[in-house]
Amino acid sequence: MRRTKTLAILLITAMLLLTLSYIAVEKVYGQNLYWGSRGDDVREVQTRLQRWGYYDGPISSVYGPQTFEAVKDFQRANGLTVDGVVGPQTRAALGMPVQTTAPAAPASQGVSRSDDINLLARTIHAEAKGEPYEGKVAVGAVILNRVRNPAFPNTMAGVVYQPCAFEPVKRGTINEAPDDDAFRAARDALNGWDPTGGAIYFWNPATATSPWIWTRQISLRIGRHVFAH
Repeated sequence: MRRTKTLAILLITAMLLLTLSYIAVEKVYGQNLYWGSRGDDVREVQTRLQRWGYYDGPISSVYGPQTFEAVKDFQRANGLTVDGVVGPQTRAALGMPVQTTAPAAPASQGVSRSDDINLLARTIHAEAKGEPYEGKVAVGAVILNRVRNPAFPNTMAGVVYQPCAFEPVKRGTINEAPDDDAFRAARDALNGWDPTGGAIYFWNPATATSPWIWTRQISLRIGRHVFAH
């Protein structure tokens, strides 16, 4: 009898560990992949896209511009939303495991989603109206990067309303109602998509008048904006 109980306990323990491992794997597989993501999932995406002729860059496990463009080409060819993000639909089309449980929301230091998404959307709308969607998300990402950077205020409102930080605040266009794209871009930025790779500055080279801003190291350009660290 004792031996039977021991075997039962061992079996239950093994099943519990297997279940926990499965859940952990599901969570890892379920993470959306964006520009700036790293890890084995990115390597798998690059490998599959390379095998099918969409990607000719290095298998680096780093989601950079080449991976981003390859994902968009794959999405375009397969009738998917062309956003460069490997979410559940793109993951399924790639033949990769798709999460069946809801992922935990990423932590956003200094950001209260319920209070600040409207402010972020208004700022994106004012700063990036007419820009490509990726550029709208990038503007949102810069604001969030500033919130997390010790050189800037540690709240959304503090960053947006920091004196002389954003022209729309001075002009009053920050108060215009944001459109659907601005809200969607704000949510994507809050969910972790950062097309800039951590930039904390952006500006329009055609209109920028500050000599100081040109001392920053430009990392990329999206639409009419350049982004820098």
